[in-house]
Amino acid sequence: MGREKFGSRLGFILISAGCAIGLGNVWRFPYITSKYGGGAFILLYLIFLVIFGLPIMTMEFAVGRASQKSITDSFKVLEPKGTKWHTFGWVGAAGNYLLMMFYTTVSGWMFIYFIKSIKGDFVGKDATAVGGQFGEMISNPGLLVGFMAFVVILGFLICSLGLKNGVEKVTKVMMVLLLALLVIVAVRVVTHPDAKEGLKYYLVPDFGKLTGDLGNAIFDAMGQAFFTLSIGMGSMAIFGSYIKKDRSLLGESVTIAALDTFVALMAGLIVIPANFIYAGGEANGPGLLFGVTPNIFNDMVGGRIWCTLFFLFMVFAAMSTVVAVFENIISFGMDSKGWSRKKSCAINLVAVLILSVPCALGFNVLAGFEPIGAGSCVLDLEDFIISNNILPIGSLIYVLFCTSKRFGWGWKNFVEEANTGKGLKVSNKLYYYCKIVIPVLIIVLWVWGWISKFFI
Repeated sequence: MGREKFGSRLGFILISAGCAIGLGNVWRFPYITSKYGGGAFILLYLIFLVIFGLPIMTMEFAVGRASQKSITDSFKVLEPKGTKWHTFGWVGAAGNYLLMMFYTTVSGWMFIYFIKSIKGDFVGKDATAVGGQFGEMISNPGLLVGFMAFVVILGFLICSLGLKNGVEKVTKVMMVLLLALLVIVAVRVVTHPDAKEGLKYYLVPDFGKLTGDLGNAIFDAMGQAFFTLSIGMGSMAIFGSYIKKDRSLLGESVTIAALDTFVALMAGLIVIPANFIYAGGEANGPGLLFGVTPNIFNDMVGGRIWCTLFFLFMVFAAMSTVVAVFENIISFGMDSKGWSRKKSCAINLVAVLILSVPCALGFNVLAGFEPIGAGSCVLDLEDFIISNNILPIGSLIYVLFCTSKRFGWGWKNFVEEANTGKGLKVSNKLYYYCKIVIPVLIIVLWVWGWISKFFI
């Protein structure tokens, strides 16, 4: 039986974008940006998207399409005899599981707030009362575990239907609706009479706000670029294995990165000015999205309906990534073990459920566990391992594999695969940039980030 393929180019773009576009954009990007001074941090983030994101995403797609395998087997197919690149496949696979260990909990938050919106829990509440509901939610272990489990079961159910009938069909609808609503809500926030201060903070770079914590800001900007594009752990490679040969891969990477960046900037344009309008710019951290956005809708005619739609589409954003990464996880069993799609779904459903419990309990039962410093929790640890370590290191592996002539797949093979089909081509002039500059930058920034975080 041949490998499944996407039914359309639009399906591939929206699903790959759906993997990239998710909570990294609508939940993580606003609070990380708010933490590091708004506009100045955005410039750092955009620089990393261009200098790292586009070439590395193209490399992942190329490895996936050339091998027709998931990360656990793609290196094995393409590597020269006697080399051990395939051993990284299991690190990348672990990264996918690790991402879902906290992503499913945060996705559950989206479902909870969607239900709260339907019930009208935010109607008539002031900013303090709205913000307090987030604290009440995360202090309830049964609620968090229950909705985490619901997310896991729903995600694997969608994946069990197959690529075209499940993953592609559902994700295309979710992504189009999400993009439309983000624009509507952003317009409402921007036109608010008290939005000026928040817009200035978000859009006007103030580099003075970075100097006090520059090392961590650069470390987190790089991590955010890798996190938001889902590069470095094979998530893009699996979709590359489903791409037809009629389109070149750099052009597809540019399209996906542009969609991803648009959603991140729109989310920031909604959340950060709203933070200034309703919370005086003081709210921060993982609860930022939940603490301020319901206030936007309380100021709108038909606010309860708009709030319900907003969190419905936040559910879409979360589930688009959950489904995409679950597809990657499922493919490990299908490619490496020869399991059927349904068997791989069933086994991995149980595994992900068990692995996701610590994060759900990290805000309540395990609240005393502060793994990477005062005030940190299980989510912070898992996010740090994946965003600041596995993703950049994994990206480095892809770059070395695609540029090493003697020991890796090699530049010639990469360019030939990447440039097959219509669209933007990878220039051979980028060879030394990809072979030398990108690896040196990743290593230097990664080491500096560790020093800044733990030793300064």
